[in-house]
Amino acid sequence: MFQRTTAWVQRNLPTREQMEKSRVMRPFASRVLRSDLWRFTRRSVPRGVALGMLVGIIVPFAQILFASVLCLPVRANVPIAALTTFVTNPFTTPLVWVLGYNVGSWMLRVDAMTVVAPVNAAMERSEFGAMLQWLTGATLVTAFGLVVIAVVASAVSYLVTVFAWRIIVARKRTRKLHERRTRRERAASASDAGF
Repeated sequence: MFQRTTAWVQRNLPTREQMEKSRVMRPFASRVLRSDLWRFTRRSVPRGVALGMLVGIIVPFAQILFASVLCLPVRANVPIAALTTFVTNPFTTPLVWVLGYNVGSWMLRVDAMTVVAPVNAAMERSEFGAMLQWLTGATLVTAFGLVVIAVVASAVSYLVTVFAWRIIVARKRTRKLHERRTRRERAASASDAGF
């Protein structure tokens, strides 16, 4: 299973050359293709995962384009952000939208029970509701639920990626230290055997 997932990621991960040749990316290519946005570092990878989750859930079209352009101000990893947008695909999108509707209706119902109803008031007095509907292509309730899900999923994925990165680095370091120790012991036993 892990090998199949790795093979899928390698096939679908956009390369710099593919993005450079893209007509849509050409206006942004000089900025998006900077080498610091393509390095896998402990800061850029979690940012890329969180940004990809946010864009993948909220934006229903041109997700890779939006994720790539939004990587610039937050200095996120472009390939990871682009790959993470695949969290929504033809199989998962209906589930995410149903969950978005349920979360949105529950939150707006709870908000309506309060005296002030800040969310409902903010959506009625500003263009926030119309912007959400335009951006997601969904009704106001579903759009609000999608934003809530996207923000929560981004935060959780950021934290999980940070901890996973630390665990992976710690394991690599432990393995290298163990290999060095083993080499030293072998060298010491070989030198003792030689005398």
